[in-house]
Amino acid sequence: MSSRTKIVVLRMKEIIYTAIFAGLALLLIALFLFMLRARKSDSAAPDSGGAVHEQSLQTSYIPGVYSASISLGNQTVNVEVAVNASEITSISLVPLDESIATMYPLIQPSMDNLAEQIIASQSLEGITYESGSRYTSQVLLNAIERALSKAAAD
Repeated sequence: MSSRTKIVVLRMKEIIYTAIFAGLALLLIALFLFMLRARKSDSAAPDSGGAVHEQSLQTSYIPGVYSASISLGNQTVNVEVAVNASEITSISLVPLDESIATMYPLIQPSMDNLAEQIIASQSLEGITYESGSRYTSQVLLNAIERALSKAAAD
């Protein structure tokens, strides 16, 4: 009888382990479905492979360098916009640490792309960006818009 008891105990352990793993699997499936449902609501916004920020800028500024901060995790990065009386002269991220560039690899290429377009058109209207960097570009555009609103001459 004692050998039979050991077999039952081993099978009971297997049943307990199986129940624990099945419970974890159900929890992971529920979590996956929750995340998938949250993504569907995020993707309800139109995405045409690129987006257009529809904010027109004024053409007269108070000359200077204006900044707006972006919080990335526990670090802060400033978006600096330099303007003269009639045009945007440069847009940059300050300070862009190596750790920030490593943790957020899309931030510098997105900023370069946006800065090039904004300086060329002197407006935030008609700015396009790749769908893969949509959220990064939107955060950067919002910061650029805040900085330019400080520079606008009333």
